[in-house]
Amino acid sequence: MKKVILSVSNKSGIVEFAKSLTELDYELYSTGGTKRTLEEADINVKSVSELTQFPEIMDGRVKTLHPAVHGGILADRDKQAHLDQLKEQHIDLIDMVVVNLYPFQQTVADPDVTQDDAIENIDIGGPTMLRAAAKNFKHVTTVVHPSDYNEVIHKIKTNQLDEAFRKELMIKVFEHTNEYDHAIVSFFKDNKETLRYGENPQQSAYFVRNSNSKHTIAGAKQLHGKQLSFNNIKDADAALSLVKKFKQSIAVAVKHMNPCGVGVGETIEEAFKHAYEADNQSIFGGIIALNRTVTAELAETLHSIFLEVVIAPKFTEDALAILTKKKNIRLLEIDMTIDNAEQEFVSVSGGYLVQDKDNKDVSREKMTVATHTQPTESQWEAMLLGWKVVSAVKSNAVILSNNKQTVGIGAGQMNRVGSAKIAIERAIEINEDVALVSDGFLPMGDTVEYAAEHGIKAIIQPGGSIKDQESIDMANKYGIAMVMTGMRHFKH
Repeated sequence: MKKVILSVSNKSGIVEFAKSLTELDYELYSTGGTKRTLEEADINVKSVSELTQFPEIMDGRVKTLHPAVHGGILADRDKQAHLDQLKEQHIDLIDMVVVNLYPFQQTVADPDVTQDDAIENIDIGGPTMLRAAAKNFKHVTTVVHPSDYNEVIHKIKTNQLDEAFRKELMIKVFEHTNEYDHAIVSFFKDNKETLRYGENPQQSAYFVRNSNSKHTIAGAKQLHGKQLSFNNIKDADAALSLVKKFKQSIAVAVKHMNPCGVGVGETIEEAFKHAYEADNQSIFGGIIALNRTVTAELAETLHSIFLEVVIAPKFTEDALAILTKKKNIRLLEIDMTIDNAEQEFVSVSGGYLVQDKDNKDVSREKMTVATHTQPTESQWEAMLLGWKVVSAVKSNAVILSNNKQTVGIGAGQMNRVGSAKIAIERAIEINEDVALVSDGFLPMGDTVEYAAEHGIKAIIQPGGSIKDQESIDMANKYGIAMVMTGMRHFKH
């Protein structure tokens, strides 16, 4: 009779699964709460102590850590020597291990959890059995997710519980134990911070730091203000990513993950003036990122505006004295170093996506002027500024910029001409020195024509559409200078 050990924290579906295994002539062994649950359902189950001939000790801390368990799991059935040793030690083979672990993640999600509570929810025997059985997947079936119970029973009934399927289950085991170990490390390194809520009050959230580097939001030194919220952290990271792209003095204002005003200048005070002028309405309640020290002069200006967060590489003592008069404003000191090895992680249902950060740029020398009209030097400066900024704006993105600031921003529309209309309608000025910047190619002439009708004389875009010529012809018709970069900047 085949033997199975069942020891689960998540009892969902375990009674039905155990009944099915019993009907298929599996002999069940279990421990603690799982054994009680099965007995209450009138399922014939034996104690693991009957395998080990040793009682559970230390409040259940030691019960499955025994050669009678791990020998039966780990034996390579293709090696006669292993089988002979089991026989000598009177150890039976174990064919299946059904385990999910103590609820460590759920336990530490409680903001009032104590260290002792956390320690008691670190599973030892469970991961050990799982890893042993997963290692020996050629011979042993390992089940870690209740969602797999029905398929396992079906595979047994149809004689399809083969090595290929056991390998699939093995991978799930190591994913499960990896997530579990990561949660433990995060808790005890104090790098998990419970937030008041997520994007909205009905969503719980926490901030896990897997880096404490000073050039990241996770490693920022908060000098003042209340705890950062979920949305603050996302907006602050967006602002930081953009401000790092510039060597000259720059000020970036961000609202809801999009820049609302970007300005450059000879000084940081001048840069902020230009950023504020770009959109003095949307900056209200926004995030400001600066790549120079905040002086007392700039602090006086910042103090007069309602801001959620100010990010800078340094604040002078006089600047801090001014800004800290506001109780809630968050002041973050961050190293402005760019790390080109840094990656972005985006969660999706059932997993996450990973990509390199969009830090690559293309030099003016590698760009192509596609039209008869050549850009003026002022237009070139406007395009190069806008080309860096558009990389931080949600697609479809079209912005207007001059050589000192963003002039209008159209973000996140489902078609590009829609974004262009928003940018132009909100523009603080349009003249021959203002460039239209598109994060993706312009496949038709409609956006170019709309821009021309509103006085735009310079456009920069990636190019690469099979219909590029339509946009180029439209630009030539209106005497617009059009530059192709050969690189796009989608941001979803």
